[in-house]
Amino acid sequence: MKRFIPILIFVAVFSSCNEYQKVLKNEDVKAKYDLAQKYYEAKDFKRSNRLFEQIAPKYVGKPQGERVMFFLANTYFQREDYNMASYQFERFVKSYPKSDKVQEAAFLVAESFYMLSPNYSLDQTDTEKALVKLQSYINTYPDSEFFDEANKMAKTLTTKKERKAFEIAKQFDKLGEFDLTVLKSAIAALDNFASDHPGSVYREEALFLKVDALTHLAVNSLDRLKKERLKSAKDAYGILKKKYPDTQFAKKADNLLKKIEKEMLDFGSSTIKETK
Repeated sequence: MKRFIPILIFVAVFSSCNEYQKVLKNEDVKAKYDLAQKYYEAKDFKRSNRLFEQIAPKYVGKPQGERVMFFLANTYFQREDYNMASYQFERFVKSYPKSDKVQEAAFLVAESFYMLSPNYSLDQTDTEKALVKLQSYINTYPDSEFFDEANKMAKTLTTKKERKAFEIAKQFDKLGEFDLTVLKSAIAALDNFASDHPGSVYREEALFLKVDALTHLAVNSLDRLKKERLKSAKDAYGILKKKYPDTQFAKKADNLLKKIEKEMLDFGSSTIKETK
């Protein structure tokens, strides 16, 4: 019996392929609909997609049209063709605004854009588009079963955008170790980040890096600039401790403060000597 199992499997697969090719090539719309639904239920989205593509225009304006258009859109989604999925689901929402499936379709539009969002290090244009779609969904369907999931997605994308901005500021900070002009840009970038993203998970580190950058700048400044820059570094330390009393960067920040205060003391002493 075991020897016949592979043969039976081959026959079943061959028959299925033969049936698919036969229905695909003929003009019987009902046969295509039935087989497309059969493949859809079996999660064979590649073949069901091909069949639904063929018959969708034939069902425009007909009772089954709503079902066919939703299934077609979802086969694209299941095959991870998110560009086509978003397009087809948007068509569905516009064509069937009173459908029981409209909230799900609208959510899948947003989710398709969400899936197209790239790694944080790449251009975030698609992330912006996804956030717009998600926010639109959240505003339009506040009672939807997908509301919480949409909010989670929006938060994930917001964090991704924040990381992009934060990593740019960090890169300026690293380069600034060797170039004080670049270090000034780093301080400005870190300051802008902290102001623009008050709730960001990266804000605490941004404030610490600002203390570090300002300290490095002050210590390496000309005497005529040092006093003011040391004060700015100390003020930045104060802001970090005020916003995050138990900051994870406490030890490093405290060491920077000691360095700042020592420089202030040394600078004050040298100024008194010069006066005398």
